[in-house]
Amino acid sequence: TAGLHNLYGPTEAAVDVTYHAVSEADEVSVPIGVPVWNTGTRVLDARLRPVPVGVAGELYLSGAQLARGYLGRVDLTADRFVADPFGSGERMYRTGDLVRWVRGGSGVPELEYIGRTDFQVKLRGLRIELGEIESVVRADPAVSSAVVVVRDEVLVAYVAPVPGGVVDASEVKAEAARVLPEYMVPSQVVVLEALPLNVNGKVDRKALPAPVFEAVVFRAPTTPVEE
Repeated sequence: TAGLHNLYGPTEAAVDVTYHAVSEADEVSVPIGVPVWNTGTRVLDARLRPVPVGVAGELYLSGAQLARGYLGRVDLTADRFVADPFGSGERMYRTGDLVRWVRGGSGVPELEYIGRTDFQVKLRGLRIELGEIESVVRADPAVSSAVVVVRDEVLVAYVAPVPGGVVDASEVKAEAARVLPEYMVPSQVVVLEALPLNVNGKVDRKALPAPVFEAVVFRAPTTPVEE
């Protein structure tokens, strides 16, 4: 039988910078693995501090495969290529990818991809990682794919069922509530036959249908505290 390997690598550090040998143990998600030879990977918070195992952070890359920058784009180069504060000042590339270290089957920490930091939003004063919510929703065995967006100040999860399956929207919300804090639980779960994709095969968020919000009767405040 043929082996299957999951390789990760952005164009700025082509071709691949991490790898993972896929096994039967990869039931819920497939890690992007460990760094290849002559490549450095760091998972850092917003202040460029390493995060513990299991905590989400942004992936930074360094090593022989790293590009020098973007041709004719000094501004973009300065934004994405930064000095490594832990070494001799070599360049690191800020990928914009949200990852976390997880314990692999062999006990060696591996990188798990969560999503893009571009999808970090602030809702009612609280910062939310949409990728973390999507990971929890996808863990439902009836869900094949999922994407979470903010619509009219409301978290909405769009899900597609596995072939021949049926998704129970209330169960998806209940399971999310068991894992996530209340402010990260989707208020609406919209079940689609399939998520709309663009020409690159990625989810076309602009093509997601607007959810139908439940109408509630307004009740005026009756006490000074409610006012």
